Amino acid sequence: MSTTHSERLAGLGLTLPDVPAPVAAYVPAVRSGDLVHTSGQLPFTGGELPLTGKVGRGEGLVDPVSAQQLARTCALNAVAAAASAAGGLDAIEAVVKVVVFVASDPAFTGQPAVADGASGLLGEVFGDAGRHARSAVGVSVLPLDSPVEVEVTVRVRS
Repeated sequence: MSTTHSERLAGLGLTLPDVPAPVAAYVPAVRSGDLVHTSGQLPFTGGELPLTGKVGRGEGLVDPVSAQQLARTCALNAVAAAASAAGGLDAIEAVVKVVVFVASDPAFTGQPAVADGASGLLGEVFGDAGRHARSAVGVSVLPLDSPVEVEVTVRVRS
C-alpha cells in the first residue's frame, strides 16, 4: 500500500499551515481544469516574515542557508494554497512547475541552491510526484522585503 501525501507530511512532523492571506488584490490559488496555480507565497510563519532583506554573503545580508529554509517555508505555504483549491492535499497528483524568486545582493549567484529548499520539501511531501520543472530567479526586491517567494503549479485529480 502506498503512502499518501498527508501521511508523508505527518511523517515529516509537519502540518499544512493556514493559507496566508493575500497582501494585495489576488487569490492564493486558482484551479483551471486539472491544474492549480498558486500565487507567489512568502515565508510567513504565524503571520510574520521571520527575516527580511537581500540574500547574499556578508554583513547585513540573509545568508543562503537561511534563505534555503525560507524557501522551504514558502513551498509549504504554496502546498497549503494548492491543497485548498484542489480539494485537499491528497487530491494533488503531481507538482508540475516551481518558480523561486530570490531577492539577491548583486554579487549573489546562488539562487539554485536557495531554490533547493522548496524543491526538497516538495520531494519529501510528494515523493516521485514531487519531481518538477523549476526556475530560480534573482530579483532586486520582493513584496514586504521578503528574501524569497515561491509559486507552484500542480496537477490534480479530475
